[in-house]
Amino acid sequence: MLTNSLDLIVAAKLLLAIVCGGAIGFERELSRKAAGLRTNVLICMGSALFMIVSRHIGGGAPYTDPARLVAQVVTGIGFLGAGVILQARGSITGLTTAATIFVVGAVGITIGEGMFGLALLSTTLIIVVLVALRRVERFVIRRQRLFHYSLKTRDPAQFLESLLDLLERQNLQLEDFDVDNNPEGEHVVRLSIVTSIDGNRRLLAELPALGSDLTTSTHERGD
Repeated sequence: MLTNSLDLIVAAKLLLAIVCGGAIGFERELSRKAAGLRTNVLICMGSALFMIVSRHIGGGAPYTDPARLVAQVVTGIGFLGAGVILQARGSITGLTTAATIFVVGAVGITIGEGMFGLALLSTTLIIVVLVALRRVERFVIRRQRLFHYSLKTRDPAQFLESLLDLLERQNLQLEDFDVDNNPEGEHVVRLSIVTSIDGNRRLLAELPALGSDLTTSTHERGD
């Protein structure tokens, strides 16, 4: 009878881990992030399972520490988080996804410990942060994006000096700057600037005066 009762508790913990991880993962899936529904469910359920097994191994015996196995779970989740962080052309993306993986693991550990109320509250707050605060963030920064520009110039040093003067007038900061050296002709200059759509429009009006063959691309600052 006792064994059946323990089995039911373990099953309830794993099912709750699926629900909590699935709720968070569903939001990530809708946002088309690397760690989506299945990933978050598995992370939450796996963390809960490790906590359950850790408690079972210890069994309340003296000189046992269930937290030691959990600590290794946290380390493993750290590697997963690092795997979704990308760096390209001066832009780092995936930090929010990595942080989500970390807290989903924490929710799983909480469920494995039997703290169901705290797990449900944490899941709710995580979803609120991911959904509601994204809108607040976009309102505050007025949908700033990382814009990439490419131009050709015969004098990169003079180009950079003129560019910095332009950015100072526009109250903008240079995020990335790269020059393809070409001793026999024009140099290709690539630069990245975080600004709004209106700021980009102003830059497109003034950058052609600094060089030729202006091209631009952009993406919204990702999480």
